[in-house]
Amino acid sequence: MEEDKKVEGTTLSLDMDPESRRLFNVRKVLKGKKPHFKRACHHKFKKLDENWRRPRGGQSKQRRKYISKGALAQIGYGSPAAVKGLHPSGYSDVLISSIAELELVDPSFEAIRIAGKIGAKKKAIIIEKAREAGIKVLNPGRSE
Repeated sequence: MEEDKKVEGTTLSLDMDPESRRLFNVRKVLKGKKPHFKRACHHKFKKLDENWRRPRGGQSKQRRKYISKGALAQIGYGSPAAVKGLHPSGYSDVLISSIAELELVDPSFEAIRIAGKIGAKKKAIIIEKAREAGIKVLNPGRSE
């Protein structure tokens, strides 16, 4: 009985080698140290969002790397290439918006994320089919 619960539940996990686990921990530490990159002078003008845009002005203090003007996005802030873009569980996530797309997923290294535009009825069907196929669902929602 307990063995069935382990198979049917959504507690599927990916077996990772020690190097992958180490790289995930490195990514976690690096993300904690990374500053929030903000657009230069976003606080001065209402029309400017905080979204990052590279400063290109000749006299731009941020482009000239004045410490107080905020950090520039650079290659050194990136995650290790082996774990870049992966979900923290180790799976590569695939966005699903229909039941037919479920057949294209490889459960050995891919997990699904159900699109937000999907209704509750169709989402329940997708979750049930994924459970039968042994596919991990990253956003199952509340089960009622």
